[in-house]
Amino acid sequence: MPDKNSPKIPERRMSKPQAPKTTPLNEPAVSHPNAGSNSAVAAIPAAAPPSQLSSFEAAMKLFHARQLKDAREFFVHAASGPERDVANRAQLHIAMCDRRLQQVVVNLRSAEDYYNYGVALINLRNLVEARTHLETALEMSPGADHVHYALALAQALAGDLAPAHLNLKRAIELEPRNRLTARQDPDFAPLANQPPFDALIYPEKKSW
Repeated sequence: MPDKNSPKIPERRMSKPQAPKTTPLNEPAVSHPNAGSNSAVAAIPAAAPPSQLSSFEAAMKLFHARQLKDAREFFVHAASGPERDVANRAQLHIAMCDRRLQQVVVNLRSAEDYYNYGVALINLRNLVEARTHLETALEMSPGADHVHYALALAQALAGDLAPAHLNLKRAIELEPRNRLTARQDPDFAPLANQPPFDALIYPEKKSW
């Protein structure tokens, strides 16, 4: 292609006496195909993917550092980029930031605040953070049976069965009605008939 085009363009321009002096007129005609490709090549790394990816990467660092407001701004920028996969992931993280920011708005000062927040995280299946907040609630209120119960549930769902059994046992000791609650709790259902939870949730079975 370059060999066929290059002779034709000079021939048309050389017929005009002022063609050499008006090089700006010749440059677009000759270099337009190449300039377009060069500008496209230059635009791709400079404008689209790197800025989108770098925004997403920066947002993830802030997200893991729990700087949610700043992270959200970078996710918004990444969500507007051309790469669909990155944009979709950014949109998901925007929703996560919004959800967490709405929950964090409540001042976590009392044991009940940490308990309620922990239960909300259990429902979202964010078990790591749920356990952290419930453990804080338990430190502030060691005799709260409902906190022991919620922590036992978070630990059981995470597969940490030994501490889950201890916390559920303590919850029942503090409030025997927690045994009936555990029987009716669908999250405890997979463990209800397995030792050592079966003896804890259904102690009457020992006499059968």
